[in-house]
Amino acid sequence: MELDLTPKTAEALFEGDGGGYYTWSSSQVPLLAKNNVGAGRLVLQPRGFALPHYADSSKIGYVIQGTDGVVGMVLPNTKEEVVLKLKKGDVIPVPIGAVSWWFNDGDSDLIIAFLGETSKALVPGQFTYFFLTGALGLVGGFSNELTSKVYGLDNDEVEKLTKSQTGVLIIKLDKSQPMPKPQMNMTKKLVYNIDAARPENVVENAGLVKTLTEKDFPFIGDVGLSVIRVKLEPGAIRAPSYPTNPTVQLIYIARGSGKIEIVDFSGKSVLNTQVEAGHLLVVPQFFVVAEIAGEEGIESYSIVITTKYDFIQNIFI
Repeated sequence: MELDLTPKTAEALFEGDGGGYYTWSSSQVPLLAKNNVGAGRLVLQPRGFALPHYADSSKIGYVIQGTDGVVGMVLPNTKEEVVLKLKKGDVIPVPIGAVSWWFNDGDSDLIIAFLGETSKALVPGQFTYFFLTGALGLVGGFSNELTSKVYGLDNDEVEKLTKSQTGVLIIKLDKSQPMPKPQMNMTKKLVYNIDAARPENVVENAGLVKTLTEKDFPFIGDVGLSVIRVKLEPGAIRAPSYPTNPTVQLIYIARGSGKIEIVDFSGKSVLNTQVEAGHLLVVPQFFVVAEIAGEEGIESYSIVITTKYDFIQNIFI
């Protein structure tokens, strides 16, 4: 059966006053489900707020755009919330089961791409989110009697807890609404700016590769993934490459445009196409990939499902 490796853009799952969430479904990209990987893109407008939730998949978020993002997170097996600052270039791991909310405290859109693995997902190849509050909130599904006894609330307080927030997924907060301030000491521990990090492979006026594993960023080990950043200058070529420990690679084109070629393990060309910002594509294990930058260059971010990662061949021309 012939594989469809065609790059795809995300489809809107939700759009509202505070922003939108966009996703690649397993029906749109069947290789996502087959390889147990998934992706989504969060866009928060100024004062946009993604309601508290948890998900069925481990993933990493990469901040494509924005300087004043804030995320609140309660990690698995912990009781205390950490509040972290996010800006362009940041990588933030989100372990399966972590409860989080996301907020844009800036004056321009905050855009975050999420890439992850879905081996334990409700729907293979897709992230499913479970909201604690809002119109889809799980707490609101329980009886007032139970909620009252569990949280020590009277009936009026229960009604306020479960019914006052009618938003879905993303809302826009009023400027008078106070928000927790980021904890900079925890931000340094749990957030890594891959764009500012020194690449291990760089050729002047051609391109660079930065691979992020738990060796440099221990927290990323909690999601079992590694991240690869590739940036090519206009007209530069990244020669054919493949991982030394075979694994699927999920690539998101963050900026620019160019061409990607993929060859399978029998030497057959399975993809030779133009790509641009917003495209997502899956590279199955044992397949070899090469990139050619267009007139504006190209920048991509990808994940592999391993915490110890290395490439064979990272040459620029």
